[in-house]
Amino acid sequence: MSEATFTLSAFGDEIAVKLHDQLAVMTELGIGRLELRTAWGKNVLDLDDEEARKVAALCADAGVIVSAIGSPIGKSAIDGDMGEEVRKLDRIMRTAEIVGTQRIRVFSYYPPDISTNAYYDQYVETAAERLAQLADHAAAHGYTLLLENEKEIVGDTVARCATILRLLDRPNVRFAWDPANFVQVGETNVTEHGWPQLGDAIGYVHIKDAHLATGEVCAAGEGDGQVLELLTKLRDAGYQGVLALEPHLAIAGHSSGFSGPDGMAYAANALRQLMAQAGCVEMSG
Repeated sequence: MSEATFTLSAFGDEIAVKLHDQLAVMTELGIGRLELRTAWGKNVLDLDDEEARKVAALCADAGVIVSAIGSPIGKSAIDGDMGEEVRKLDRIMRTAEIVGTQRIRVFSYYPPDISTNAYYDQYVETAAERLAQLADHAAAHGYTLLLENEKEIVGDTVARCATILRLLDRPNVRFAWDPANFVQVGETNVTEHGWPQLGDAIGYVHIKDAHLATGEVCAAGEGDGQVLELLTKLRDAGYQGVLALEPHLAIAGHSSGFSGPDGMAYAANALRQLMAQAGCVEMSG
C-alpha cells in the first residue's frame, strides 16, 4: 500500500462570481487547486477559447492549478440527442486543454420522471450506454471522466452507481464520491456500506455533508455523510488525489451552490479538522 496524500481543491464559484476574487480567497486559505464550474457567472460549457485562456492566465498568476472541469454534461434528459452530448464534450475538452487538466466531471442523466426514484433501475443500462460513448470519445483525446452521484439522476444511490460503473468498465472513468448527495437520496451509513461497492472506483472526492432528516447541506463532519469514515478508508487505501470543497453553505442549488468567502473558510477548516483526526496528509500547492 502506498502512502496516502490529499490535495485540497475548491469550487471557486462557491466563493465569488469573479474569478480573480475566487483565486484571492483560495490563496488566503492555502488551497492551490480550482474546480472550474463557472467564472464571471458563465458556465464552463459556455466559455470560449479567449475566456478559457483568461482563466489559464489568472490561475497561473495566482499559482493555482485547475484540478478538474466541473462540467454539467449528463445533467440532461436520458432520451436526448446524443450527438449534442458529444458536441458538449468536445467544447469542454477544448477548455480543459487550454486550462491544463485531463479530468472532466459528468453525470448519468435525468430519467423521464424524477418525482420518485423507485423506477430508476430501468434506465441504468441506457445511462451506461450513453456514458460509454462519451468515455470512448474522451479516451481518444486523453481525458478522464469523473462520474458523480447526484439526486434526480439515474446514478443516485450506491447500488445504481456501482452498476453503472460495472457496465461501463472503462479505464478512463473514475467515480467522484459526493457524501451529501448520497445522504440526500436517503443513503444511511453510506461509507460503511458504500465503500465495498465503490471504494476501488474512487478517483475524486467532493466534500460536503448533509443531514438525513432534512437533506440540509452542512460542512464536513456535521451531517450524516460519514466523511470522517470516508477519509479513514481513503487513507488506508493509499488514496493519492483530490478533496474538492463544494460546501453549498449559503445556497444549495441543483446545478451549483454558493458559500461566500467566510463559508468556504469555515468549510475548509472543518475538513482540515477531520483530516487531522483521520491522519490524512495534506499536500501543499
